[in-house]
Amino acid sequence: MLFGEQPREWAGTSLETVQAIERFTALSSKLAERMPEQATKFRTYEIWAQGLLRSMDELEQSCYAAKRYSLLIHSDHVDELSSEELFSYNRHVYFDKDAYIRVFAILDKLGTLLNHLLNLRTEKVKAHFSYFTVLRNMRENHKHVELMKPLNDLKERSQGAMNRLRNRRNLEIHQMNAELKDDLNQSLARNGTRRTIEDLKANMEDLDQSWEMVHGSLNHSFRFVCGWLRKMD
Repeated sequence: MLFGEQPREWAGTSLETVQAIERFTALSSKLAERMPEQATKFRTYEIWAQGLLRSMDELEQSCYAAKRYSLLIHSDHVDELSSEELFSYNRHVYFDKDAYIRVFAILDKLGTLLNHLLNLRTEKVKAHFSYFTVLRNMRENHKHVELMKPLNDLKERSQGAMNRLRNRRNLEIHQMNAELKDDLNQSLARNGTRRTIEDLKANMEDLDQSWEMVHGSLNHSFRFVCGWLRKMD
């Protein structure tokens, strides 16, 4: 809508992921009806999965908007930005932040679902655990290797991009606006001379890799846990 385009339709692996999540929610709902003594557990899984599907959609939109706005910025220096470019830059920054914060939020939600559903007991390792703690628990204790291996492969392939995004996320949340870190470094190094804009292309490449990692992890996870639920059906 922001760019006068038709709504996006899921396709390829992303469509497969959406369909796997929808199958999982349907199975959870069915099991809640069939086993009323465990209805709370299965209804919780159903709602968690619906939330992940919504979060996946929101992440895709933020990634798309961040990239589209970045393509409208052609100047290299902050003081050369036209009013239109400044408008696009500010909106790029907004959607970029929203995306890289959502990346880790979605993964942690997925980790919570896997931990509960597969009875991984990661909370015994660390009370406040992340997705990566759950994955490490699976890897080190050889749990559900058929799921752990593709998830770990995705993590390894995207490690560089994810580390850079994590640094930006942590900076944004705990210290200062992440886009101003580059300004500060330049100001200190150049004694206040003209400031260049951060490398938007490289940032968007990192965001692309994180998107591939997130929806790939969701795809493998929900295809696996659908089979897990079918054993209870």
